[in-house]
Amino acid sequence: MTQLFDSITIRGTTFQNRAWVSPMCQHSATDGIPNKWHLVHLGSFALGGAGLVLTESTAVAPIGRISSADTGLWVDSQIEPWSESVDFAHSQNTPIGVQLGHAGRKASVSAACDGIRRLDRHRSNL
Repeated sequence: MTQLFDSITIRGTTFQNRAWVSPMCQHSATDGIPNKWHLVHLGSFALGGAGLVLTESTAVAPIGRISSADTGLWVDSQIEPWSESVDFAHSQNTPIGVQLGHAGRKASVSAACDGIRRLDRHRSNL
């Protein structure tokens, strides 16, 4: 029988255990750029010994974000801020993955903490 705390190798990647952290929407980014919140949030799971940490749904286009506070990977300026979280997870021997997302026709609303409302899809900040 498979054990939760046994390591497993899948396609050349070894996970130190099978306790994996699923994506959680944090809605804490500005212009799709992750910040220290993401480093601490994701890093705490890696530090705690998770076998894999997955980022929140990360938009592939600004118009496809769930909210204006979602993380993204649509411009090069978002790469370096992500590397801090990735490097930390790797320093703990924890693989980190990204959940790519596009919210389709339900995309581009304000962050829940700001009161959910549709955003103007034609503004440059989307």
